[in-house]
Amino acid sequence: MTPAGKIRDLGLVRRVRDDEDEELQKPLEWGLIRRLFTYTAPIKGKVWTLAALTLIRSAQLPALGWVMSLIIKGPITGRDYAGIALGVAGYGLLALTTDGLFHFRQRYALEIGETVVNGLRADIFAKTLRQPMSFFHRMKIGRVIGRVTSDVEAVRVGIQDVLFVSVIQFGSMLFSAAVMLWTDWVLFLVVLAMAPVLWLLNRHFRLRLSHYTRASQESFSRVTATLAESVGGIRVTQGFVRQETNAGLFRSLLADHARYNIALARTSAILQPLLELNSQFFVATLLMFGGWRVFHGDLTMGGLITFFLLANQFFAPISVIGNQYNQALIAMAGAERVFRLIDVQPEWQDDPAATALPAPHGTGARVEFRGVTFGYDPAKPVLHGISFTAEPGQTVALVGHTGSGKSSIINLVAKFYLPTRGEVLIDGQEIRSITGHSLHRQTGMVQQQNLLFTGSVLENIRLAKPDATEEEVRAAARRLDCLDLLEALPQGFATEVGERGAGLSLGQRQLVCFTRAMIADPRIVILDEATSSIDAITEARLQKALLELLRGRTSFVVAHRLSTIRHADLVLVLDQGRVIERGTHASLLAAGGAYAALYRQFVQMDAPAP
Repeated sequence: MTPAGKIRDLGLVRRVRDDEDEELQKPLEWGLIRRLFTYTAPIKGKVWTLAALTLIRSAQLPALGWVMSLIIKGPITGRDYAGIALGVAGYGLLALTTDGLFHFRQRYALEIGETVVNGLRADIFAKTLRQPMSFFHRMKIGRVIGRVTSDVEAVRVGIQDVLFVSVIQFGSMLFSAAVMLWTDWVLFLVVLAMAPVLWLLNRHFRLRLSHYTRASQESFSRVTATLAESVGGIRVTQGFVRQETNAGLFRSLLADHARYNIALARTSAILQPLLELNSQFFVATLLMFGGWRVFHGDLTMGGLITFFLLANQFFAPISVIGNQYNQALIAMAGAERVFRLIDVQPEWQDDPAATALPAPHGTGARVEFRGVTFGYDPAKPVLHGISFTAEPGQTVALVGHTGSGKSSIINLVAKFYLPTRGEVLIDGQEIRSITGHSLHRQTGMVQQQNLLFTGSVLENIRLAKPDATEEEVRAAARRLDCLDLLEALPQGFATEVGERGAGLSLGQRQLVCFTRAMIADPRIVILDEATSSIDAITEARLQKALLELLRGRTSFVVAHRLSTIRHADLVLVLDQGRVIERGTHASLLAAGGAYAALYRQFVQMDAPAP
C-alpha cells in the first residue's frame, strides 16, 4: 500500500475509534434520578413497597450475624440444649424471612427497572420519529441505537441494582456499626479507623476497573459494527480488493479491544489480592486489640465473637458500594445522554395554527415556488431563488447533473424541510400553514432506493392504505400492468420481502413501491429516479401504467432516462441550485442550450449497444 493510502486508512481507524466521544461517567444528579422515577408512576405502590422491603432487609442481614453470636455466647457457652434448639429455630425463621423478602425485593426491582426502560425507549422512539429530516442529516443512526440499547441498559442497572443494593449495603453497615458500638465502643473506633483505608483502596481500583470495562464495551461495539459493515458490503469489499485493508482495520480494532481486556484483567488481578491481604490484616488487628481487651477484662469472649461476626457485615459492603458507585456514575452518564436525545427540540415543527390541507377528490394540487432559497446548512445554500408553478395535473421534470438541487426541490415539496427564504405554496396556502401530516397523506413518493419493511409484499403495499382489501391491492397492481409479475413471486403477495427488502430484486422492490403509491391515490406524486432499477423491458410495460398513475395528479419527476421526461408539461434544467432553462421537451431541444446537450447524453445512454 502507498504511504498516502496508509495515511487515509489510519485516518479511518481514528474516526472509528473516536466515534464515541461522550462522557463515560457523570456525577450523581438528583434531578436526573427524580426524572427517572417519574417513569415509575404506573407502579408507584410497588416502589414504596420496595423501599420498605429494602430498609427491612438492610437490618436483616447483620441481624443474622448478631443472632448467631447471641446463640454462641448464650446457650452454646452455657450448654443449654433447649436454648440452643430455640435459638436455632429463631435463627432459621429469621433466615427464611430474609430470603422471602429478598425474593420480593428482587422481583419488584426488576419490574421497576423494566418499567423505566420501557418508558425511556418508547419516548426515544416517539421523539425521534417526530424529528424533521434535518435531525437525521446530522445525527448518526448508530448514536440513536446506542441510546436505546447500551445507555438505557446502563440506566436499568442503576435503577434495579445500584440504588436498592446500595441502600441495603449502607443499612447493613449502619446496623452493624450500632451493634458494635453498643458492644464495645473502644474496639469499634479501631474498626472505624480501618474502614477509610479499605474504601480508598477499593475506590482507586474500582475507578480504573470501571474505565476499562466501559472502554472494553465501546471497543467491542466498534468491532461488531465494522464486522457487520464489511460483511454487509462484501460485494464492494471484494469488488475493490479491500479484503486486506479491511482486515488490517479490523485487526487494529481487535488489538484495541484486547488491550482494554488485558488492562481490565491486570487491574482485577491486583485488586483482589490486595483486598484479601487487607482483610487478613484487619482480622489480625481485631485479634490483637480484641484479645488484649479480653485479657484485661474489658470485653467478654462473647463480645469478641459478636465483633468478628458483625465486622464482616461492616467491611463486606465497602467493596460492593464502591462497585455500585461506579455503576451509578455510568448510569448517570447514560441517563444524561438519553434525556439529551429525548429533549432535542425539532429545528422546526408545524405551526400551532396550521390547518389540514383539503383533499378534493380526483384533482391534483397547485404547487408554487416563489423565490425559494434553501440550504441544509443555512449558511451554505444549495438552491438560489427558485420560482415556478406546477398547475393541477401537470408533470414537472427536474433535470440536471448530480448536486444541481433536484432532490432538494422535492424535499421542499414534501415538507421534509422548510425553505430558508421565499415561499412554497400548495393550493395557494403557504406550506408552513399546512400540517405536514395532511400533506404527506396526499403525497405519494417512489424513490430510487425504496425501503421495504420486514413482512409480506401485501403488507408493504398496504402501508399506504392500511384498510385496503387484497382485491384492491390486486386492482392497483393490475392498473400498473404488473399483477402477473407480483403473482409470479414464490408465494405471490404473501412472499416475505426480508430485511430491507433483501428477499426481492431491485426491480421487484420498485414494483411494490409503485403499487403502494398507486393504492394511496395521492394528489401529488414524486418520482425520484423511480425507474432506474427496472430493466428496459419492465420499464416499457410500466410507461403506460405511469401515465395512468400520473393522470390528473401533480407530479414531480427526477429522472435520467428520456422516457420519463418527454411527456412532462414543464422541464426545469438545474445547475448549481439555479434554474438555467425551463420549457417543454420540444421547446428546449429547439433552443439548443444546456438541455439539448443533456438530451444528447441521454440518447447515447439509452441507445442500444451495437
